[in-house]
Amino acid sequence: MGTCYFAVDLGATSGRTIIGNLKEGKIILEELTRFDNNLIQVSGHFFWDIYALYNEIIKGLKVAKQRNLNITSIGIDTWGVDFVCVADDGIISQPISYRDPHTFDAMNDYLENVMSREQVYNTTGIQFLNFNTLYQLYAMQRAENSALANAQKLLFIPDALSYMLTGNMVCEYTVASTAQLLDPCTKQLDPRLLASVGLSQSKFGRIVMPGEFIGTLTSEVQAMTGLGAIPVVAVAGHDTASAVAAVPAKNENFAYLSSGTWSLMGIETKDAIINNLSYERNFTNEGGIEGTTRFLKNICGMWIYERCRKEWTDAPKSHPELQAEAMKQPAFQSIINPDDEMFANPTSMVEAIKEYCRMTDQHVPEGYAETCRCIFESLALRYRQVFGYLTEFGAFPIDVLHIIGGGSLNAYLNQFTANSLGIEVLAGPQEGTALGNIMVQAKAAGEVSDIWDMRRIIANSLELKAFHPTDKEEWEAAYQRYLGILKLKETEEDRRS
Repeated sequence: MGTCYFAVDLGATSGRTIIGNLKEGKIILEELTRFDNNLIQVSGHFFWDIYALYNEIIKGLKVAKQRNLNITSIGIDTWGVDFVCVADDGIISQPISYRDPHTFDAMNDYLENVMSREQVYNTTGIQFLNFNTLYQLYAMQRAENSALANAQKLLFIPDALSYMLTGNMVCEYTVASTAQLLDPCTKQLDPRLLASVGLSQSKFGRIVMPGEFIGTLTSEVQAMTGLGAIPVVAVAGHDTASAVAAVPAKNENFAYLSSGTWSLMGIETKDAIINNLSYERNFTNEGGIEGTTRFLKNICGMWIYERCRKEWTDAPKSHPELQAEAMKQPAFQSIINPDDEMFANPTSMVEAIKEYCRMTDQHVPEGYAETCRCIFESLALRYRQVFGYLTEFGAFPIDVLHIIGGGSLNAYLNQFTANSLGIEVLAGPQEGTALGNIMVQAKAAGEVSDIWDMRRIIANSLELKAFHPTDKEEWEAAYQRYLGILKLKETEEDRRS
């Protein structure tokens, strides 16, 4: 392999280092290393191990050196919202995870006592999630957190890792846009929101856009890896922004579903969509590459399935075997709302599903097969609901849904999604995030011209799998039942309260 790009792709459960290069109008990827990303529970909090992640990046760079790979640049993408407190002499403490319970009441407290929901949404266009950076900062300020009090800079996770590699502090636009601190019109952090949690713009690095140069590897990193002063480029630092950049669409008439631990369904627009309806339906406007906006909604994706798998001691170890057993079960026995608060982080996900079904007078799933089928059907029905909203907001017809990420390999769920939405579903690429990361680096190097050139190359490099809707009447009836179950659950909660 000749000249190549080095991508660091970090998710909430695992990470990878990947190399890619462009050859004859196609992009070729190769995974160098793969590793776990584990939460650390200590002193009543859940932390990410930023040093372990840094060490894994160094390991990947060492492998590249051992193979004499000619690296053009390095780019890092991660999940959003979380950040690291930094002082002149380095990182002050491990970053608190968005899964930490310290924000469970912080959002409502902030919105009741500091700034109204309408003002926050009209400024940022970001959906309300208790773990947004704004509420993490508020929770830490409220608790008089010493790391925050002594921080000279706050760096989002990809920016913190870039800082550890280069010594330079920046604030990459797409990951900053997840914080509920950024104004999508000015593309800057909003001073009123920062002031509301005792901060100012000076606490963050300079805003950089995808494709901008951050710095080169420090002499320390060069000595550890044996590499030279390789440039580190700001890619779309938020992993979903990188993934959406890699959607192999032919034109703008598409919706996307980034399917993994989280499912993120949305459309790509030129400007943010911020109005009463988007506020009411809690949609978000996050930054994309080339000034685009990712208008989307977070959906609790394979998180529920992954958590259940850890509890299913009698289930087959392989996904295909487990899911094949699930498909033998009767359809639509049990339906849940995957985004119900009951499924945020329960002690037992299996028991939470059973309790939801009891509360809504449904068949209570028994065993892994019935529960798995319940999860997949319920996700597809939730996708239908969110897709319906997108068709109302979009200024263009939506002809196709592109499913990208690891979930694009789930043929059963993909078919259910096509059935539920009633449109063609195209699955792939699985490695959307890494592809987007590398393509932004290639654009920075002058190898590609723009986002549509990127998408054309990606489409030429892989074979998409198409799923067409079937069983229309059965899925329509199931969707109406799903809507009724949501109302029944709400009524039962009101009764109990």
